[in-house]
Amino acid sequence: MPLDLTLKRQATLSSRLPDAWKGPLLHLAIAWAMLFVLFAPVFVDMLLQYWDSSTYNHILFVPLIIGWLVKLRAPELAKLAPRAWWPGLVPFAGAMFLWLVADVTGIALGEHLAVVVALQSTVLAILGPRVCAALLFPLLYGLFLVPFGDELVPTLQMITADLTIALTHWSGIPAVIEGVFIDTPAGLFEVAEACSGVKFLIAMIALGTLTAHVCFASWKRRAIFMAVAVVLPILANGVRAWGTIYIAQSQGIEFAAGFDHIFYGWIFFAIVMGLLLALSWRHFDRPRDDSFIDGDALADSALFDAMERTSITGARALLGLAALALVFVAWSAQARQVEAAMPAQIVLPQVEGWQRAPFANTVWWEPRASGADHRLIGSYVNADGARVELFFALYGAQEDGREAGAFGEGALVPDSSWRWHSPGPDLGMGISERLQSGSNLQRLALTTYRHRDLTTSSIAALKLSNMRDRLTFSAEPTMMVIISAVDRGPVPAEAAIADFVESTGDFGAWMDRIAQKP
Repeated sequence: MPLDLTLKRQATLSSRLPDAWKGPLLHLAIAWAMLFVLFAPVFVDMLLQYWDSSTYNHILFVPLIIGWLVKLRAPELAKLAPRAWWPGLVPFAGAMFLWLVADVTGIALGEHLAVVVALQSTVLAILGPRVCAALLFPLLYGLFLVPFGDELVPTLQMITADLTIALTHWSGIPAVIEGVFIDTPAGLFEVAEACSGVKFLIAMIALGTLTAHVCFASWKRRAIFMAVAVVLPILANGVRAWGTIYIAQSQGIEFAAGFDHIFYGWIFFAIVMGLLLALSWRHFDRPRDDSFIDGDALADSALFDAMERTSITGARALLGLAALALVFVAWSAQARQVEAAMPAQIVLPQVEGWQRAPFANTVWWEPRASGADHRLIGSYVNADGARVELFFALYGAQEDGREAGAFGEGALVPDSSWRWHSPGPDLGMGISERLQSGSNLQRLALTTYRHRDLTTSSIAALKLSNMRDRLTFSAEPTMMVIISAVDRGPVPAEAAIADFVESTGDFGAWMDRIAQKP
């Protein structure tokens, strides 16, 4: 009986579809199934981020929202006839190339974006430009399936810290700020990564985009609404952080922290979201019976008639999609075999004016370089009493799990006693940042990367250089050097690092000598 009921439901659903849609939708389902199989690791990685990270929990609702948006357009879509379109293979090829580049250089965000664009491109290739015009907003809304936002954390930390200290002073609480650390009579507070507000900002952008489309017809009102949707959660997060400090002054840090953990969640997001909708409710101007698209106008469009002169059969579009996907998967498999030759052993060099010294950290610090083929760490001192710590990592290739500059790699190791404090001074090269342990121990770290003849602080430039290796099946080693010093002793950290770098001479050539490059 349950089987009969299922078959009847399937038959009913099939009967509801116009005949012109049945074949194209079958081809689209096959194309998507092919992509899910070929790029299963990427889709699984995305799904795990949706499920495990509170920053991306809201994305679990995005497929349901897209389905709802398509359903709203269903009566008008029924007036159209899908036609496979060979130019749709071009953006699909672009998506596959983006995936290849991201795959061989270990850029997860690029891989995620590529597979989402690939799904969107199959709709264009199999259903054609006329249908894609009708589905333009649901298709573009699919970009919210890409888990992005972690890149904004440092900037949002600093904005939140600035807002918090301004409100703290306004409320009459004496406080001193250093980077993301705020010292008050009740204790030392840190605007940590979890307090940056990034998860509510990107969730609010997704919600705001949907609301602006569904509830507004005026582009001016949409723009104003989106501006408020971006600014409001940032301001609200600063108020929340200030509230925690304010409560701590009278109730103590433990009480304030407990209250913040309860409040700072979906309760906080619901209040901000409710405030945004309450402010904008009376300005909604889209009619309730709006169909969102005009199926008759799209069906009669001379522009789309001209575009569809390059139509092909659905089977040929499906074959073209499969061929392109397999070509790029094979290219990636071959590129992943590229590895630079590694020396059997490397050692820290002598540096003129400096001597090797025992590693004498009162608080242990050791950068992370997962997957590196060689790692070195040591200390140097000079006659003036300056001390620096040097960390060197050498990689035969760059890929997921062994990537210099990836999140959690480098000078700041997650879940350690060190926290990011603020950007460091401009030292003329490398990424300069201040780290803090406890209430008063600060470390200045300078990170520099090298590949081929490129010495850079730019992770993007490093990835582009590595990409050339993989795509052309050639290989050169990648290096990461971190020079750091603490602000204790007779020589300030900034001066100690600058002196050490100057003593190496040509810094890029000095790194090459450690790696034993010919």
